[in-house]
Amino acid sequence: MLAMYSGQIGSFSSQDLLLFFIMWELELIPVYLLLSMWGGKKRLYSATKFILYTAGGSIFLLMGVLGIGLYGSNEPTLNFETSANQSYPAALEIIFYIGFFIAFAVKSPIIPLHTWLPDTHGEAHYSTCMLLAGILLKMGAYGLVRINIELLSHAHYLFSPWLVIVGTIQIIYAASTSLGQRNLKKRIAYSSVSHMGFIIIGMGSITDIGLNGALLQIISHGFIGAALFFLAGTTYDRTRLVYLDEMGGIAITMPKLFTMFSSFSMASLALPGMSGFVAELIVFFGIITSHKYFLMPKILITFVMAIGIILTPIYSLSMSRQMFYGYKLFNAPNSYFFDSGPRELFLSISLFLPVLGIGMYPDFVLSLSVDKVEVILSTSFSK
Repeated sequence: MLAMYSGQIGSFSSQDLLLFFIMWELELIPVYLLLSMWGGKKRLYSATKFILYTAGGSIFLLMGVLGIGLYGSNEPTLNFETSANQSYPAALEIIFYIGFFIAFAVKSPIIPLHTWLPDTHGEAHYSTCMLLAGILLKMGAYGLVRINIELLSHAHYLFSPWLVIVGTIQIIYAASTSLGQRNLKKRIAYSSVSHMGFIIIGMGSITDIGLNGALLQIISHGFIGAALFFLAGTTYDRTRLVYLDEMGGIAITMPKLFTMFSSFSMASLALPGMSGFVAELIVFFGIITSHKYFLMPKILITFVMAIGIILTPIYSLSMSRQMFYGYKLFNAPNSYFFDSGPRELFLSISLFLPVLGIGMYPDFVLSLSVDKVEVILSTSFSK
């Protein structure tokens, strides 16, 4: 677990492209071990699938890092600041952009490179799921901002309409697929894929507002996704059930768990007053105010995004209904289950307070990001 943290912290804090790549790779082995040793029945299959996908994506990352480092100077330079001032021929920049995008699309995940995620979440222990949903997926989004937008801005300007289209499809596709999942953790996993669509659209809008919204969604979903997986794991510990159609009546025996799960489900479906609502609203504003797109495409994209937001409550509320209402578990022979104890309550409240705090006062986060976003967009797109 600590080795995994080290790789993740190193990726976010590195100022050097090669160090970024090394840290990116460093956290793969601990995740593989966490999956293959402490997972479910199909843990070896999902662990192998995870390592093949992410290591395959990392090949493109390494090629891009070496290409940027070796291009245009006798002395190889891999410093972020130096690379940000470098300009490339259009064709080469597009090749770099596609390479980095594939690597980050696997990690984020962006469709169609997302299929490792539901299998991994379905089999992983819930502590691993929390770290995967809360931090690991955000590394891909961070890489897109840090490298694709900041270092390869001209190519990003060309590809941004495609990002918006892919993000819009992803919101609808993952929300629709989530509804058909019987496995509780797989349903939450597909909701993560759907919410990543908003981040991609925010990046594709090429506006201060849109990119700030994407960063806010990254942080917001980190809290909400991790909390939902934690509560799903807590439920499994008590009931030993993971399929939704076998559950029911948990609210009667475990009211504290029911309250916390319902609260985070509401945060996930972007209830006003929670961080998810603010983040998605800012992304909406970003795409509407973007000067890159004509009025009709903007209206169409906003309409499709709105359909995705309508689908989210459908799968989220049906999940709550199947788990907590009815009498199925209540009538079972072993119908007495321990409710959440002080540890679970402390952890859930610790995750819920930032969700509520950002929802009520988003400037907590935006004050940290707004200046940097302005610098990225002004310097990158004026090169």
